[in-house]
Amino acid sequence: MSKPLNQTKIAAALKNLPGWKWQRDALVKTFEFGSFREAFSFMVHAAFEAEDLDHHPAWTNVYNRVSIRLNTHTAGDKVTAKDIELARRIQLFSWVG
Repeated sequence: MSKPLNQTKIAAALKNLPGWKWQRDALVKTFEFGSFREAFSFMVHAAFEAEDLDHHPAWTNVYNRVSIRLNTHTAGDKVTAKDIELARRIQLFSWVG
């Protein structure tokens, strides 16, 4: 089981994750794309990264926006290193910020 990160570690990680925020015990970010196709292709890529980590986001898609919420259920729905790593991977391939 993953251990929840403390506020200091989360704040330090967020410095390298532009646009991500820590809200209500989760890492959150909304990405806005030029079209639904772009948003959906982003979600497909993110799904492969999530599956690779065996760690799956809570997310919504409305037209050209994808909102992502990351926390770890087995850690009491808190932020863990797995959440930081998935956010980092998503950030690496995102072409919109």
